[in-house]
Amino acid sequence: MDIGLLILRLLVGGLVFGHAMQKLVGAFGGLGADRTAPIFESWGFVPGKPLVLLAAALEAIGSALLILGLGTPLGASIVLGVMTVAASVNVTNGLWAQKGGYEVAFTYGGIALALAFTGPGGLSLDRAVGFSDYNHALGGAAAVVVAAVAAAGFVGYARTKARAAAI
Repeated sequence: MDIGLLILRLLVGGLVFGHAMQKLVGAFGGLGADRTAPIFESWGFVPGKPLVLLAAALEAIGSALLILGLGTPLGASIVLGVMTVAASVNVTNGLWAQKGGYEVAFTYGGIALALAFTGPGGLSLDRAVGFSDYNHALGGAAAVVVAAVAAAGFVGYARTKARAAAI
């Protein structure tokens, strides 16, 4: 089980970290912050560039925590929150990615959610520092609540700014 959890952490952590680098510096075919900002603004996330930088920083931090298995409920919560926001952008397109849907964000968020409830496993820094004995059900529930509140706050803030700018 420990190896399986490590694989899941490396998989979702690595992919989400890649998304962060696409936004921050244009790595992996990304656009970088300046060219991603207008896309964020078209989604109603205003001001675009600061919110791109915030999203990328959160993706980088959350994915690093998951990769390391350090503060796993927090890392999972961050990734789940960011992926909830990402999914909200494409929800009207349906689930499937080939139609512009939220499939990828839903999958990444789902893996983070599972890790919040299972913990990182034995091959983790949480285990090495003695933090792996927390109540996983409570840690997972807390991760869900924090992610939901943060995602709603992000979307609400950005869209309020967008409405104010349009007036």
